[in-house]
Amino acid sequence: LLPSMLMFGVILASSGLLLMIQRGILAQVGPPPPHPPAGPPSRREPPAGLGLELEVLRDTRNRTIRALCGQRSMPRSVWDLPAGQRRTLLRHLLVSDKYRFLYCYVPKVACSNWKRILKVLDGALESVDVQGKMDHKSDLVFLGDMKPEEISYRLKHYYKFLFVRNPMERLLSAYRNKFGEIKEYQQKYGVEIVRRYRKNGGNSAGDDVTFSEFLRYLLDEDVERMNEHWMPIYNLCQPCAVRYDFIGSYERLRDDADHVLERIQAPSFIRFPERQAWYKPVTAQTLHYYLCNTQRRLIKELLPKYILDFSLFAYPLPNITSEFCRQ
Repeated sequence: LLPSMLMFGVILASSGLLLMIQRGILAQVGPPPPHPPAGPPSRREPPAGLGLELEVLRDTRNRTIRALCGQRSMPRSVWDLPAGQRRTLLRHLLVSDKYRFLYCYVPKVACSNWKRILKVLDGALESVDVQGKMDHKSDLVFLGDMKPEEISYRLKHYYKFLFVRNPMERLLSAYRNKFGEIKEYQQKYGVEIVRRYRKNGGNSAGDDVTFSEFLRYLLDEDVERMNEHWMPIYNLCQPCAVRYDFIGSYERLRDDADHVLERIQAPSFIRFPERQAWYKPVTAQTLHYYLCNTQRRLIKELLPKYILDFSLFAYPLPNITSEFCRQ
């Protein structure tokens, strides 16, 4: 973990949190505890010894969200949001009227598997284990397609949840997947990124974008116009405008998913899908390699754009000290 002074120095760079720091609100919250490592699947209850740690983590997250969202300038409801932000939020809230819940999906945080579960719950898919490419639109109900009064009713009465992930790990996962495997993204974004940030890059097919070039592109992008795969979670799910009942984490995916499935009273035969054999996870070593081989200036300049994701969801800022990178 970075020293606390460096952490709060980066937070100070974010104008959205400046007022909070001046009033001493974040000082009451304290530094976030580390996220527990992902472990083997469990049924409903966390392994012995992790219960207290998880409780502290969730309490830290909840107190931080309350502190930020309690500021006068922050939205109190979906209808307080500017039209563009509201539109982004509502098209990321998926609805199950049968089980009375709303799920804010975040790309690169196991959202394909959650969509698979929604389709099984609504009878559009036979099993979570059905193979094939996920259709991210059909057989899903989006809150944004409903009338204002229908939206308000569901926001007030339905169980609401989302899942979060370490921001830098999520960005790296998006980079490796979209520019290493998906031709559509290589042609739509990769070609432009290389042309913009590389001398004599006009002949690139967009499949050789470097991680540094990707980060430079993110630095120049307006957060509210970003592609959903690298838009901050805060902007996608607006945790101040929507009071979520549960915020799960990618690091405890199986246990947190079991908790949600139990809470919504899903049939016992429905379980969270196993990871696909072809999936290449971002390991701690992979993240270490990419961060330590990227200009520190780029990472430091990018952090303020994602500072709300780090602070609200209790993730430590990336360690890019020389000592750590020499290991």
